[in-house]
Amino acid sequence: QVQLVESGGGLVQPGGSLRLSCSGSRIIFSIYVMGWYRQAPGKQRELVASIRNGGITWYKDTVKDRFTISRDNAKNTVDLQMNSLKPEDTAVYYCNRAPPSDYWGQGTQVTVSS
Repeated sequence: QVQLVESGGGLVQPGGSLRLSCSGSRIIFSIYVMGWYRQAPGKQRELVASIRNGGITWYKDTVKDRFTISRDNAKNTVDLQMNSLKPEDTAVYYCNRAPPSDYWGQGTQVTVSS
């Protein structure tokens, strides 16, 4: 069964930075468009960034110029560098294919608060 493991979340003050990392087993990231998703309390899960092989990226407008997605196919990892964090970025963050498969990891909590 596919396993996705996200890490790197935490509590950070507004304006701070975090770097999330995702690793996978029984899935070869290089085959797929990979994405980072988030789900805030009471809201639907949403895609915030994706990356294709060759480095083509897409970002949700509200994170553009603050978040950077990257991938390392050799290590089978996908990272999300998040800068200038805002309280509205508070959510559980997940990685998955884009569009997503049915396999989700446990996610990593990001809380932006003073």
